[in-house]
Amino acid sequence: MAIATTNPATGETVQEFDSLTEAQLEEKLQRAWDAFQSYRDTTFEQRAGSLRAAADIFDAENERLAELATLEMGKTLVAARAEVTKCALGCRWYADHAAEDLADVEWPKPANAPEDARILTRYQPLGPVLAIMPWNFPYWQVLRFAAPALMAGNVGLLKHASNVPQVALAIEDVLTRAGFPEGAFQTLLVGSSVIEGIIDDDRVRAVTLTGSEPAGREVGARAGQNVKTSVLELGGSDPFIVMPSVDLEAAVTAAVSSRMLNNGQSCINAKRFIVHEQIADDFTQKLVERMESLTVGDPMDENTDLGPMSQGNGVDDLDEQVQDSIKAGARLLTGGERIDRPGNWYPPTVLTDIPEDSRAYREELFGPVALVFCARDVDDAIRIANDSDFGLGGSAWTTDEAEMWRFANEVESGMVYINKITESTPEVPFGGAKNSGYGRELASFGPQSFVNAKTIWVQAGAAAETPTSE
Repeated sequence: MAIATTNPATGETVQEFDSLTEAQLEEKLQRAWDAFQSYRDTTFEQRAGSLRAAADIFDAENERLAELATLEMGKTLVAARAEVTKCALGCRWYADHAAEDLADVEWPKPANAPEDARILTRYQPLGPVLAIMPWNFPYWQVLRFAAPALMAGNVGLLKHASNVPQVALAIEDVLTRAGFPEGAFQTLLVGSSVIEGIIDDDRVRAVTLTGSEPAGREVGARAGQNVKTSVLELGGSDPFIVMPSVDLEAAVTAAVSSRMLNNGQSCINAKRFIVHEQIADDFTQKLVERMESLTVGDPMDENTDLGPMSQGNGVDDLDEQVQDSIKAGARLLTGGERIDRPGNWYPPTVLTDIPEDSRAYREELFGPVALVFCARDVDDAIRIANDSDFGLGGSAWTTDEAEMWRFANEVESGMVYINKITESTPEVPFGGAKNSGYGRELASFGPQSFVNAKTIWVQAGAAAETPTSE
């Protein structure tokens, strides 16, 4: 795949970039390794100072950076501004909290330990971490890895999606200007064919990927072969459960907001709307009306609700899934026909009566398509929600406290939000279950994901001991 900026709203290729040569890649890998040797010894205060400076740059240059994201991947300018703002928030959060998250943990002494023994866990950085990141949140996905990893004393190597090279270079530029030393964070403009070799390299100590399930399987397997730490955040087909007790207008508003977030291209979009049969018809009618009322157009326009999809092959894949599902028996309520204009456009679409053997039932639909299911009761809603290989997030809407806790406890996912749409924010852990990946990002998991949690036992005496067990 070419490394290029192609405007999704027009299909025009704006700028192309050369991939790194083998020699250039080697130089960057060595630079990362060399930088780690000294950066690992910097203080939390030094790292925090640079991260706060980065936050200030994100705030000061919000409009320029947001326009770059809209140009490269098509999200609305309003959404892009919010994403850049979130990056500043994340930088400040980890500047303020990472030292506490990585503080030594003291453990109780065993009964046979001398009085002067001290037992603790100390978190120490691993080294260069390869981050393989997607295009859909081109700033935030990177910063939610980079901010905590840099605070932990690691250095970062970014292999970004090939359609957002200018954003990738902009992130490196921001962090460099913020004061991080040369080599502490580098963008690698390379294709996917060299990723295995980078993971194999002894200087690279860990890898994190946000992306598709197939990509996650390949990267996780490669990391496992090299016995390297990995974190995978993969796809999702998140349920959005609606029960009769909830305010229907509020639930529909939240449903449209969650499904259309980022032009329908988010791993934590609500994708499967599981509605109690008592309100299913009313909910579906209101959902269709709201979807049809959305303004589709230029993502740079402040009044646009839905911009283009990021890539043409994404439109092809989504339309194929929709058409195949209709042929299998799903009922189309609105949309479902590609918008005939230059660029990568797909309309707000709603499917219902979705057969269990259809693609829409089993696969993630990564675009502005809502799937509506009817549930007989709480048990049936939970059954439908869990009848998926994915388990990233999910939400349930009810005022019944017993139902709230049943959904919270029984929906099989890494995250469940009750009466709130799923989101990622630096204060709260983020990650999935089942085929949606493993490991956690954000909160204290962020800085602790790429460290050696070293057990240290120190005592003054040096008498020989004979262990009685392992």
